[in-house]
Amino acid sequence: MAATMVKLALPHHFFPQFQEPNFRLITKEPIKPTNRAHLGKNYSLCRSKNGNFSTNSENKNGKIKSLIEEFNPEIPIEEAFTPPSSWYTDPDFYSHELNHIFYRGWHPVGYTDQIKEPRDFFTGRLGSIEYVVCRDEEGELHAFHNVCRHHASLVASGTGKSSCFVCPYHGWTYGLDGKLVKATRITGIKNFKANEMGLVPIRVAVWGPFVLVNFEDGATPNGILDNKTVSSEWLGSAAEVLSANGIDSPLDYVCRRVYTLECNWKVFCDNYLDGGYHVPYAHKGLASSLKLGSYSTEMYEKVSIQSCGGNNTGDLEEEFDRLGSKAFYAFVYPNFMINRYGPWMDTNLVLPLGPKKCQVIFDYFLDASLTDNIAFVGKCLEDSERVQVEDTFLCKSVQEGLESPAYNMGRYSPNVEMAMHHFHCLLHRNLTI
Repeated sequence: MAATMVKLALPHHFFPQFQEPNFRLITKEPIKPTNRAHLGKNYSLCRSKNGNFSTNSENKNGKIKSLIEEFNPEIPIEEAFTPPSSWYTDPDFYSHELNHIFYRGWHPVGYTDQIKEPRDFFTGRLGSIEYVVCRDEEGELHAFHNVCRHHASLVASGTGKSSCFVCPYHGWTYGLDGKLVKATRITGIKNFKANEMGLVPIRVAVWGPFVLVNFEDGATPNGILDNKTVSSEWLGSAAEVLSANGIDSPLDYVCRRVYTLECNWKVFCDNYLDGGYHVPYAHKGLASSLKLGSYSTEMYEKVSIQSCGGNNTGDLEEEFDRLGSKAFYAFVYPNFMINRYGPWMDTNLVLPLGPKKCQVIFDYFLDASLTDNIAFVGKCLEDSERVQVEDTFLCKSVQEGLESPAYNMGRYSPNVEMAMHHFHCLLHRNLTI
């Protein structure tokens, strides 16, 4: 669970005084997965934890197709089994995910303060794709594959300000518009066209404070992108709800914290989407600040929104009122969380680093009137850090259990884990061969 995630749905037999959680499904394009037969626990799969199927004649695609079909999205949550543990451990399945989930569609990679001025840039990596986002001398936004066209060295690193990108290997130089402006020691080369050797462009857009990229082949890069089109493609009908809850309102950037977790990226997402099920057990300090009975969940095309009341007054002047009177948590498929609570907003970007490792990037934003309150900011970040340390332990424990031969599939708690089930159905739709 993210450091500021306070999802609060709890079963009645644990807290009988709470009301039934509210739940709505809002979707303009309902998920229509292919028809699959019901599949219960199949412990024979314990023999293939590492992808070593007993039949050598099965090719990789056949293997992946078989793994995908072990989850049936048509079965209602009350009867459904979770995806098999192989979804969280198998190297071939992980590679399939990168191609079918992360290299398609819009993905948030940064925030607008990182590229506020001309010549600002930042770099990043998603899967095997290295990218750089920048503004040129005129302030136009660009994104490129961060790879020199000569011998593949990265041309930029970190964040900063620059008038050009110079490859550290052989000195090839690129303008901030991606054009090759200098190729060293190429005397005698034939059939060389400098205008065809620029950095490979990537589509880039902005929504609210977030910078998005799209790696899909055939996309027209750096063209004029209509904000409504990007909003519709990335957020669907949830965009208006996010705006109404202050997600795209101006806040001051505070800091970034990065965590490396020993778990599959989906373990962290599942933890975030369990409806607060684990909060009273794993986050007792956090649970005491929440009105658990007010928890509700709404689901949209590719977004799920969880919200609840806080026990604090919401008064910005109240000492250390981190959560305020309402907490709003949005999960944007497949790997981005936006948490709005009191005067704060933080985002959690989950980056896959392998089948059993991920990185979670936390960026914190705060109401401008409080950024100079060092004691308040420090205490809030300390509380957030405590929750994240607790979740890091949980996620590592779950990953270790997923690799056990005693576990293959689990079940859902129907009244609290609706968003998690929605996430798994979206995965199935994107992964299906």
